[in-house]
Amino acid sequence: MAGPSILVVGGAGYIGSRTCRALSEAGYLPVTFDNFSRGHRAFVRWGPLEEGDVLDRGRLAAAVARHRPAACVHFAAFSFVGESVADPAMYYRNNVVGSLNVAEALLAGGCDKIVFSSTCATYGEPARVPIDEDTPQIPVNPYGRSKLMVEQILRDLRPAAGLRSIFLRYFNACGAHEDGAVGEAHEPEPHLIPRAIMAALGQIDHLDILGTDYPSRDGTAIRDYIHITDLAAAHVLAIRRLLDGGDTDAFNLGIGTGYTVREVVRSVERVGGKPVPVREAPRRAGDPPELVADPAKARRVLGFEPIYTDLDRIVATAWRWHAQRQAA
Repeated sequence: MAGPSILVVGGAGYIGSRTCRALSEAGYLPVTFDNFSRGHRAFVRWGPLEEGDVLDRGRLAAAVARHRPAACVHFAAFSFVGESVADPAMYYRNNVVGSLNVAEALLAGGCDKIVFSSTCATYGEPARVPIDEDTPQIPVNPYGRSKLMVEQILRDLRPAAGLRSIFLRYFNACGAHEDGAVGEAHEPEPHLIPRAIMAALGQIDHLDILGTDYPSRDGTAIRDYIHITDLAAAHVLAIRRLLDGGDTDAFNLGIGTGYTVREVVRSVERVGGKPVPVREAPRRAGDPPELVADPAKARRVLGFEPIYTDLDRIVATAWRWHAQRQAA
């Protein structure tokens, strides 16, 4: 018999669906709430589905009333930096207003615990690297600002309404589940590892390297890549902490190692045995030069220990996912 229900808002997405699986394996009943604007019905496999939009307070309230969740994990957000620069109003409406709706629906339904999917983009161009949780949050794009606004809203709701929150600030989510059940499938696909793989497989003409004049070892931007299986495990740990009485807090989720864009390309070539055609292009607006986590707090407080710490191993899971989809 399944344990407590956990409402997973955005549970049909890339990270949300993998977290539903992890919650199910840990003995919880994940209830997916999703409008499928960017999620996938095929990814809803580990618990009930409630179809709805975060801008629809009535649907949220009905889902909370029906399932009486012990806690919520909130993923439902737009998350592409370039898109946020082009259409900031859409990001503030969906990410900020939608998150406030989620919080208020939970409180109205008697649920006072939420794990919020935040981002390293709240730090902007950090004053120091690696980035710990005390690094000033000065986001440089609307996506990062929208996530920081939600963090601030949830912090204010702690003393005002008793809502306890954990913010998980992801670095670059990547990879696929080893058995191929969940992988990265955005339309269009903006992320580096899948685009490099798609270029190697001939699914796109080339990979654009966005910026070659960064102050890094090869001129390209540096990022910390964390596998979705490790991210999902961190969400289970965060839920347990809240259910055990933990209070509002924030944690960085990364492996603590940064790789340049060119290093990722070489990894894809090693793993796949195929060249990645590339084209050099200007920097993308709103992209900081380097984002690398200091994950020590998550390790110390949550007991978080990432399994996937080798770039080639991470890339190999993604390669299998994309190759299998191409062959299907």
